[in-house]
Amino acid sequence: MPAEMDTSEDFLPRLDLDMSFDILMTLGDPCDLARASCVSRGWHEFVISNGLSKQLCLKMFPQLYGVDRVTESCSFKSDGETGSSNTKEWDILEREHRVYGFLSHCARSIVDRECISDAISASSTDNFPEEGINNTLEIRDRVGRIASYWSSKGQKNPAVPETLIYKLVGDLSVITEIDIQPFKAFFQRGSPIYSAKSVRFRMGYSKASLDLDSVDQSCHISPNDKFVWTYTSPEFPMAQAKLFAEIQVAQACSLYRRIPSC
Repeated sequence: MPAEMDTSEDFLPRLDLDMSFDILMTLGDPCDLARASCVSRGWHEFVISNGLSKQLCLKMFPQLYGVDRVTESCSFKSDGETGSSNTKEWDILEREHRVYGFLSHCARSIVDRECISDAISASSTDNFPEEGINNTLEIRDRVGRIASYWSSKGQKNPAVPETLIYKLVGDLSVITEIDIQPFKAFFQRGSPIYSAKSVRFRMGYSKASLDLDSVDQSCHISPNDKFVWTYTSPEFPMAQAKLFAEIQVAQACSLYRRIPSC
């Protein structure tokens, strides 16, 4: 920094882009970066236009490089104070600044654990509740002498999909792996294995009219009518064998930030 510079003067415009970027990226706390973006209009534009919140988040959590996209359930309207704030590109940069800043702040307290908190609904159940969706949360094939599995009613057309809906532990979850184990019917002759031909996953949130805590599992919920899906994975083929299918979804991860009040 030049010796004649006034200590109260904004030094950022006098530095080249790379040096300014390197200086601000030394801030290791997302809260500090958020405060830096509030110093002045120039700092605000620099932090957002260069994606510093995203860069810091990925630096802190490299596993999030596989995030497919970021989505907000509430759109923030530009205040028109920034010259380029009305452009679509600027709106995208602002959204990423908010979401990645929020994600990096929250992810610091995330621990590696199971993400499913509750089973909500199945598209069909052959014998409820004995063969209900709650059994899918049990890793064992049997509890005591009772088999533990979910069974659909079945379809004449094998192309008709079945759907299982689960509630995650929080509004912010990072899904990196999903484990699925087909059921081996040890109580039937030949111990056949019942496995789906393929599976796919959708991430999203329930519409305001649906209270997940009061859903009757004996009733089918239409996933398209009651939920907003922000991400849909490709189809993954399932091995017709009794083993855990570890589906790596790091490259197909969906980040969702839900804002309760808008």
